[in-house]
Formats: sequence, structure tokens, C-alpha cells
Amino acid sequence: MNDNLFRYNSRITRKNREALNKHKAIAIWFTGLSGAGKSTLAHALEERLHQMECRTYVLDGDNIRYGLCSDLGFSVADRKENVRRVGEVVKLAVDAGLITMAAFISPIKKDRDYVKSLFSEGDFIEVYCRCSLKVCEQRDVKGLYKRARLGEIPCFTGITSGYDEPVSADLVVDTDQVTIEEGVDRILALLENIR
Repeated sequence: MNDNLFRYNSRITRKNREALNKHKAIAIWFTGLSGAGKSTLAHALEERLHQMECRTYVLDGDNIRYGLCSDLGFSVADRKENVRRVGEVVKLAVDAGLITMAAFISPIKKDRDYVKSLFSEGDFIEVYCRCSLKVCEQRDVKGLYKRARLGEIPCFTGITSGYDEPVSADLVVDTDQVTIEEGVDRILALLENIR
């Protein structure tokens, strides 16, 4: 840590922001293979929360790599740094009073555990979007699995790079077996005490 840095504590706190928003701020971390439905589920949840007049924001893996993480590749070290940066942004957004959804493959358990450690008990929910590799490849809307199978994309999760399946996620949504609406309902049931 730099000895020349000093944390400034705002007089407006997270509790003040939550009171203004009339809901608790929380981080909801969506993990799963490419094509498992993380972003789809996160955005559908955001729409429903918006209808409930909640203050929300979704951070999406691809979108973040256009800016904040545009300097990173997909090596293990780069994936770790990507998740670390996003975790810090999510922490700031929760402090700002937002219900913040992060949709990231985040294949390494240790990295997901690090992000979770940034939050107090009850401020972080891990949602595992579980979907078979076969279905993810069938969906393959971006054509990434096909390119990975052809050797055009190195370090592709599920094909040439591993994925540490969550063993203690707060919620598992089998996205190849339930509708988006059912998935959203299940997450909202976890958030029933948000107001």
C-alpha cells in the first residue's frame, strides 16, 4: 500500500443512499460457462427490479472488456485481474447504493472467493448459471465455441481452459431447464428482504 494515500470518508454513507433508494444495496455475481445465460438472466432481473423502482446496474463481461479491462487477454493471470477489477467496481457500486449484477464467466473459484471476501455477510449473492456444455455449444450465439474447437481461440473456458464449478453458490439456476422468468423469480425470492 502506498504511504502517500489516505482514504477519504464521505459524510453521505451507503446507509444514507439506501434510505433514499428505499432498498438495500447488494452484489449479485452470475457465474457460468459462455452461453449459460448469465447476461440474459442478469438483464431480465434488472428489468424486473427496475419495474419495482429499484436502483440497479449490470456489469457484463464483454462490455467491461471494451473499456476497463481492454488491456487484458484471457490468460489465467489476465482473467484473475479482470475479476479483481470488476470486484472492486461492484464494491463501489454497492457502496453507491445500487443493486449491482455482475455477469462474468469467472472460471476460477479462488478469484470468485476473493470477490466475495470484499463484501460483508449478506451483501453478496453468487448465482451459478448451470448449463451443460452441449447446450452452451448449441446456443453459441457468438460463434465462440466453434472457433475454440477449430483452435482459433486459445484458453477458452470449457474447451481448452477449465471451469471450477461452484460448490456452495447461494443459488443454482439450471438455465437449460428453467425459463428466464423462473430464474428471475428464484433470485427475487432470495432478495425478498431487500426493501
